[in-house]
Amino acid sequence: MPLEVVPEWMVNLEDEDVSFIKRFLLSSGSLKEMASQYGVTYPTVRLRLDRLIQKIQINDNSECDPYVSLIKRLAVSDKLDFDTAKILIHEYKKTKEVKK
Repeated sequence: MPLEVVPEWMVNLEDEDVSFIKRFLLSSGSLKEMASQYGVTYPTVRLRLDRLIQKIQINDNSECDPYVSLIKRLAVSDKLDFDTAKILIHEYKKTKEVKK
């Protein structure tokens, strides 16, 4: 049965993330096996899994503003450092408070 609707939590995942999820499932969730497949250490795979979990959690937070979600996704993906992300979110929230 083809998947006609992509779940909301998957929409913003990159192809690389989906591939990681597939490998994770096929290895029965063994991070040790994943590390062997990727040719990296266990802590590296654990960090990758933790970041993927964060991406999914950010998407699941329905009360979160789309702009804030974008900034968080960029920070989790290492495309933006966390300190800059905090500053951008803080300043954005200040401008929203002024408009109210």
